[in-house]
Amino acid sequence: MIVDLNTRPSDLPFIHALYQARSIGGGSFISNATTQCEMVITKQAGQITLSLRGPETKASPAPIPEDAEFLGIIFKHGTFMPRLPGSKLVDEEIHLSATGKNSFQLFGDTWEFPNFENVDTFVNRLLHKELVARDQVVEDVLRGRTQDLSLRSIQRRFLYITGLTYKSIQQVERARKAVELLQSGVPILDATYQTGYFDQAHLTRSLKLLYGQTPGEIIISRQTE
Repeated sequence: MIVDLNTRPSDLPFIHALYQARSIGGGSFISNATTQCEMVITKQAGQITLSLRGPETKASPAPIPEDAEFLGIIFKHGTFMPRLPGSKLVDEEIHLSATGKNSFQLFGDTWEFPNFENVDTFVNRLLHKELVARDQVVEDVLRGRTQDLSLRSIQRRFLYITGLTYKSIQQVERARKAVELLQSGVPILDATYQTGYFDQAHLTRSLKLLYGQTPGEIIISRQTE
């Protein structure tokens, strides 16, 4: 079970959010589809690991490490690692174990594991080392801003940077919005049409694939929290 989940925004424009949490007793959870890359530092039984996670194209069961602490960095769309672009991380994780008391190796350099207070500084150093970069085209297209590029060029850009097509990102983000509406108390039919699904059956199929739950199950889980 995950407890003490705490999130905060970042001063850096390419980070979506930062979070910290801890687990009690382990277990498992449904990892939802997501369109963003993430770094997670896990501390468990005196061991520290940094994990790089790419976009996830469907909901899937995932283990919860027993009695562990977590620090997560969720990057904004268009943020990627040039030496490890999103195209290589879709539905994948890479785990980097500590090589020293509080350090790890990344692309030949030694780095200290960050904490919740200095994680902005850590990511800023990655940026200056050009280990993290931002592609403005991806963000602009997702915001509806036109680009002086061909559709084929934009599609290639999305696949390389994010590992996903523009349409795939739209589908996951629409499902996320529908879940938010359902969790806020909006009736299923209203959430269906507010998010542009053809009908309730369409919404149900999408949420089952991307969130592992039907609209009714999402409402029930909200009521029991």
